[in-house]
Amino acid sequence: MRKILLRTDNHARDATGMRYVYPVLSRRAAGISIGINLNPNNACNWHCIYCQVPNLTRGGPPPIDLALLEQELKTLLNSIAQGSLVIAHDSPSHAPHGLNSLRDIAFSGNGEPTSAAEFPLAVSLVHNVLHAHGLDQRVMLRLITNGSLLDHRSVQAGIEHIGSISGEVWFKVDSASATGLALINGTRVKPETVSRRLARCAALAPTWVQTCLFKLDNTLPAEDAITCYLALLAPLAKQLKGVHLYSLARPSLQKEAPRLMRLDAEYLENIALRIRQLGLMAQVNA
Repeated sequence: MRKILLRTDNHARDATGMRYVYPVLSRRAAGISIGINLNPNNACNWHCIYCQVPNLTRGGPPPIDLALLEQELKTLLNSIAQGSLVIAHDSPSHAPHGLNSLRDIAFSGNGEPTSAAEFPLAVSLVHNVLHAHGLDQRVMLRLITNGSLLDHRSVQAGIEHIGSISGEVWFKVDSASATGLALINGTRVKPETVSRRLARCAALAPTWVQTCLFKLDNTLPAEDAITCYLALLAPLAKQLKGVHLYSLARPSLQKEAPRLMRLDAEYLENIALRIRQLGLMAQVNA
C-alpha cells in the first residue's frame, strides 16, 4: 500500500480505496484509529447538521460483504505494521509512527453503524481479527453511535460483546430537548428515550457520552439547553465513564454549514467544569 498522510482535519473515508475500512488520526482517541464503515452508501437514520459525510441521505446500509471487510481489515493492519501510515508533523494531535500508535478500531463511518443487520457479526469478526494479530489486549474496540437502535436485541448483543472484551461505546448526546434533537440531529426522539437508551447502553458496555457544541447563527448554546443537558446526565453519572466534549474540527458538508461556527476551548472547559460537578469525567477537544 502507498504511503498515506493522516491529519486530524481530514478524515477521508477513501484514503485507502477500500470499501469498509479506513484510517484516521483521531483527536479523541489520541492516535491512529481504524474506522469500520458499515454505511458505505452515505445513508443514516439521523441528519446531524454538523455531519461531514458528503451527499448524506436518509436510510440504512446495503448488505455488508463480511468477507471483504475481513480482508480489508487484515490488509490495513499489515500496512500499519509496515509503516505505511504517516502522521503529519504539523497536525495538532501528533502521534508516533508505527503499529504502537494504533489506538482503536471504531465502528463509525458514514451513517449509524448499528443500522446494519450484520452489526453483531461484524463485531465478532473484528474481534477475531484483532486476536489473530495479537492486538486484542492492546487495541480498543469502540462503537460510535447515536443510540437510536438500542432497543433492538441484535444491537444489544453486539454492544454486549464489545463490553465483554473491554471495549467501549461513545454515545452521541448533542441535545437534551425535543427541539434541540430535531434541530441538531434531525430526529423526533424524545429526551426521556435518549436517557433510557443511554442507561441501557451503559449496562451493556463501558459508555462515554460524546457531545458536539457549536455556535448556530453566531449564537452560543442557550443556557436552558445546557441546563437540560446537565439534567439528563446527572442521574446517570454513576453509570457512565464520562463525557467527550468537542466542537467542530472539520467543515460540515450539510446545507446548514454556513450557520455553524466552532467554539473555543475556554467555553468548552467551562461546560466541562459543570459536567465534572456532577461527578463525571469530562474530556475537552476544542
